[in-house]
Amino acid sequence: MPKQTFRLNGRTVTVDVHPDVRVLWVLRDLLGVTGPKYGCGINVCKACTSHVNGKAFNPCSVRVGDLSPSDEVTTIEGLPATVGAALHPMQQAWLDRDVAQCGYCQPGQIMAAVALVRKVRRESRSITDADLDAIRNICRCGTYTRIREAIAQGERAM
Repeated sequence: MPKQTFRLNGRTVTVDVHPDVRVLWVLRDLLGVTGPKYGCGINVCKACTSHVNGKAFNPCSVRVGDLSPSDEVTTIEGLPATVGAALHPMQQAWLDRDVAQCGYCQPGQIMAAVALVRKVRRESRSITDADLDAIRNICRCGTYTRIREAIAQGERAM
């Protein structure tokens, strides 16, 4: 079996797996990283949202063979380390705003929100309603109002 190497949450990992296997299965089944959730497997629900090189991506739709050894994959488990704290400010905002109900989609929601804040900061602007409307992560519990409030709080704290 071919070896696939990439960086995961700050450390280099190598797995023996076919290059066509989706990154989500490598994370969950081979590496035991369960923050990114399986929802649809076709890049629609976004429950698996994580970051690759600081940008949001959905590991259910990316082949592990498409990652290079220098690519940095960050999951919700590694997010706090990106700011050197026990919790990332966006995670704290989620707690403060009591966003989660079932919690299944929350890791993906938080990762999408962090990527959005980083994107608008690079553009030297603040998040708009249009930006929030463009987040397509599905929450079956319908906590969208609290999600929007938490993103605004997280943006101020980041």
